[in-house]
Amino acid sequence: MKLAIDHLVIAAADLDSGTEYVARLLGVAPAGGGAHPRMGTHNRVLGMAGGLYLEVIAIDPDAEAPARPRWFGLDQGAVRARLEQGPYLAHWAARVEAPLDLTQMQAEHPDRLAPAIPMSRGDLRWRLTVPEDGSLPAWREAGHAAGDGLLPTLIQWDVPNYPGLSLARPDLALVELSGRHPQAGLLRQGLAWMGADHLIHLEQADGPPRLSARIQTPRGEQVLA
Repeated sequence: MKLAIDHLVIAAADLDSGTEYVARLLGVAPAGGGAHPRMGTHNRVLGMAGGLYLEVIAIDPDAEAPARPRWFGLDQGAVRARLEQGPYLAHWAARVEAPLDLTQMQAEHPDRLAPAIPMSRGDLRWRLTVPEDGSLPAWREAGHAAGDGLLPTLIQWDVPNYPGLSLARPDLALVELSGRHPQAGLLRQGLAWMGADHLIHLEQADGPPRLSARIQTPRGEQVLA
C-alpha cells in the first residue's frame, strides 16, 4: 500500500495553549474543529498546502470521561508529564485511500494494525486505527517494540470533502517530517510495511524520541517539535 500524510497532531494540555504555540511559530492560529465525545477530547485545525492539515488536540474538560482510554496516549503518564512542559508535535496520521479499505486491511493484519474504529463529527465520517489501551501505535518484531508517535495512525475518510481538502489553506507547506529514535531501524521496518517510509525521514539517535516538522511560512521556515 502507498499512503499520504493526512495530518500532524499537536498535543496540548488545553486548546488555548496549543493554539498559541502554533500561532506563535506559524503566524496563523488553528480554529474551528470540535469535540470527540467518544474519546473525551476536542480539537482545533489549520489547513496547509498539499491536502494535509494540522490538528491541536487536548482533553475536553467539559466532556464526560470516555468508557475507554483516550487516543494518542493522552491518558498515559509519560504523555501527561510531557504536556506539563508545553504543547508539542506528538504524532501524525497517514491517509489510506480507495481502493484500499482500512477495515479490511486491519482484519487481515490484526497483529500489525490496531482496530479501525469509526468516528464522526457533523458531516465528517472517518475510520482510524486506535490501540485498545489508547497508546500511540508501535511496531513489534522479535520481542522489541518502538513507536513513540513516530509510527503513524492510519486514517480513512468516508466522505469526499475531508479536512485536508475543505479547510482554507494559508501559505503554509510541510517541507519535511522527520524523527529521531534509538530504534530507528525497527521503525523503518514498520514504515516500509505500511508503505509510509517515503513520508518521514528517520535518524538513529540515543536519548528521548523526537518528532519534528519543518514548515514553510511567509516568515520563512519554522519547526514544530
